[in-house]
Formats: sequence, structure tokens, C-alpha cells
Amino acid sequence: MRPSDPWGRLKVLKNRHNGSYTWQVIAGSATLGLVVAAGAVLAAGPWDNGQRKAERALAVTADRTGGAHHGRPTPDGPRPAPSAPAVLPALGTTTHDAPRDAAALRDTLAPLIGAPELGDKVAASVIDTATGKQLYGTGATTAMTPASTIKIATTTAALSALGPDHRIATTAALSPDARTLTLVGGGDPTLSRAALRSMAADTAKALREDGDDGEDPAGPVRLTYDISRYTGPVLHPISPNENIAPVTALMVNEGRLDDTDRGPAERTDDPAGDAARAFAAQLKKAGVKVTGTPREARPANKARTVATHHSAPLAALVERTLTNSDNDIAEALARQTAIAKGESADFAGARRAVTNELKKLGVPVTGAHLADGSGLDRDDRVTPALLTALLARAADPDRPGLRPVLTGLPIAGFSGTLGDRYRDGSEGTGLIRAKTGTLNRVNSLAGTVVDPRGRLLAFAFLASGSLSATEAEPALDALATALARPAAG
Repeated sequence: MRPSDPWGRLKVLKNRHNGSYTWQVIAGSATLGLVVAAGAVLAAGPWDNGQRKAERALAVTADRTGGAHHGRPTPDGPRPAPSAPAVLPALGTTTHDAPRDAAALRDTLAPLIGAPELGDKVAASVIDTATGKQLYGTGATTAMTPASTIKIATTTAALSALGPDHRIATTAALSPDARTLTLVGGGDPTLSRAALRSMAADTAKALREDGDDGEDPAGPVRLTYDISRYTGPVLHPISPNENIAPVTALMVNEGRLDDTDRGPAERTDDPAGDAARAFAAQLKKAGVKVTGTPREARPANKARTVATHHSAPLAALVERTLTNSDNDIAEALARQTAIAKGESADFAGARRAVTNELKKLGVPVTGAHLADGSGLDRDDRVTPALLTALLARAADPDRPGLRPVLTGLPIAGFSGTLGDRYRDGSEGTGLIRAKTGTLNRVNSLAGTVVDPRGRLLAFAFLASGSLSATEAEPALDALATALARPAAG
């Protein structure tokens, strides 16, 4: 198969009489051209004023008639193959590019917003992200318990304060006399046993290099661990709970006692101690003699770093937080924001830091109370208007550093906490990207959708008083799906 023959069967055949291409080749070229054009459209980006530039350029070809772009035919050659209809509608026309009609949208959402399954109080906001104009609102500035949709605020603030490339470091520091080794927690809840193994190997190498005769095994050393990067209480107000571990600056795999990496799981009550003991075991495997039991202590004065592990970039941590509704990472991001802004790394300091960072972004924080970073605290309050404004900031072409807030949102019917919703042929499958939120009698959904006019809309629906999440969630899904439907009439 030649590189120019991707399908393994498309041959260039010459007509023996006049050398022109046969009609089969022309038809094949037309088909290949459409496939390539469609692929270019799908790969194009980013969003520009609610539409893709590439879609506009590729769709505006209406002046070309059948065969006009298939090459110049010879007078006695076959007729040009007819052009297929446009793969995508032209987004640059007045009909398709006009903002959604607010009145029609109100008529569409009004009967859905009143669904009894949503409970006794519902607040909503829908905006056009390109213009910031509110297309629909009911109680849009009413502060309500958001549950996990508050993670949109937490992650946006972290990206704004730290940048998408920031990584959280865990280090091992060796005392000047090489007798005490300290595992220093930086606040990475995703620290793995594999990372500890790598750090142990680096530590063992450094200890051997320090030895006068290079004898093996290295050491002995006493092992301590430092969790002073975080302050305040380690237990979340709802703890102990399978949805969150004690919030400390040192833990392995979010303090989970099984092999899962998402969802509820039994948690250790001593994540830092467990991490230190796991590190001690890895040091021994690497040939380092460790004496005694690990204890909590800060590094010795003038201790030097002999091993470092960096977390995944903040952009990846944000996406994981939103896709899986990860409470442990969310609380870590709130504290990382606090540290970056000079606040205390506890619940109160994180609340101040995140709130102030949102103010810097120019979003409406009136009425907001960010008691935690995960949304597990029922004292949390946000407004639908705040959530949609944050989503619009993340969609702003001038703020590419905030884009992981959008790319991390679960996809309806496909990923994360929306993976088992929008099934059975739902119109919203694959079209809705949204963060879910669920507490007892509290249900929420906030995210984005491209409407039939090609406009990127941001929405937030917050409900309280529902009797059953299994009934409230389909009602929320119906509201989001309605945004993807053409207007009636």
C-alpha cells in the first residue's frame, strides 16, 4: 500500500484514448474531499464568538456548483460528479448566527422549570457566552446550596491564581548529618505508591553518594514526615465519610483503602502516617536502612532535597476534579489557591482566597459563601448567575488558562458523573457538558451546550427540596436538553 493510497484501493487510472481520469476516480476524489473537509471542521477550534472559524470558512461554499471544484474536465471527458450537500450548516448567515430568542426560550423552559420532581425551589440562569447576555433567568441571583457544582468556582479560582501548568511537589529532605530524612507533603492528594518508589530510589542513590566508602545498603536514617503546609482542622464538617479523606498535605491515593481512584471508598483516618510508612517500606526495598517508626516533624535546619515528585499539571487535576467530582482534589485546589494568595491553608483561608480570586475575574459573588471547595458542606451558597459567569470566563478566547474548566465537564451519556445519564436515545447525549451536584434534597446541574444556531450557551439549574435524586436528575437533564433543541414554531 502506497502512502498516497490510504484506503488501499483508490488507483489512478488513465483513459487510454485521452488520458483523462475515469469517472470512478472523480467520484472517489469527491468522497475523499468531503471526508477531509469534515475532518478539518471537527478538528478546528477554538470557539470564536460562539462558533468555529473553520466551520464558517468551509460552509460558505454555496456559490460553487456540482463538480466545479473537482478539477477541469476535458471537452470529451466524463461529466463532473455532482457535489454533495453541505456537511455542516453555514454558521455565518444571519439566520444561524443570530442569538437565541429569549422569549422563545422562556416558553420552552417554563413548563420544565416547574416540574414537581425538582422540589419546592428552583433557580436558573442561561447566558450566551459570546455576549454575556442572559437569555433566561429565574432566581438567577438567588444564593442556593450548589452541592458539587461549587467545584466550578474552586477550579476556576485555582487556575486563575496558579496557572494550568502548576504542579504540586512532594519532596524528601535529608538533614546535614545525613541521619534524618523527612518526607515533606506539598498537598498532592494524587500521590501514588509508584511515586514513593521512585522517590525512595532517588533517596537511596543520594545516600550512597554521600557515603565515604559507598557501602551498600545506605543509611541508617530516621524517617519523619512534615504536614505543616496545611493548617487548621483536617476533618471536613461531614467527616468521617467515604466521600472525602482527612484533608492533609500528605496522603497516598486520597487516603483510599482500596484500589479505586474515584467515587466513595473507605478512607484511612491517618493518611499522612500511612504515606510515611509506605515510604519507609519503599526505602527498605531500595536498600536504605530505616530505624524506628516514622514520626511527624519538620525538616532539620539546612536540610537538602534529595528526591522530588511533581503532581500532574493543574489543568489535568482540574479536569479530573470536574469529570469525577473528586472531593479530595477539590479541597486540595482550594488550599493551593490559599497558599498562592498568602492566606492560611485551611477551610477559612481557602474561602477567602477563592472568593477574592473570583472577584478579580469580575464575576458576581454577591450572596456567595464558599464554606469548602468540594460542595459537601451544606452551608455553601452560590447563585446560578455566578456559575454561568464563570463558565463564560472559561469560554473566553482571551483566557485560555481557564479552558480546563470546560474540557473537564462530564459529557452526557459518555463520561464522569454524566456517564450513566442521558441514555435511551436522549437528545442531549453527547451534546451536554455539565457538572452535577447531589446532596440530600439538593440537586444541581451547570455546564455548556451548543444550541442549534451554533451559539455556546452556559446554564445553571439549582434545585432544593426534591424528594428523590433519581427523579430530580431526569428533570434537570430535560432542562439542559431543551437548550440543544431548535425553537418551536
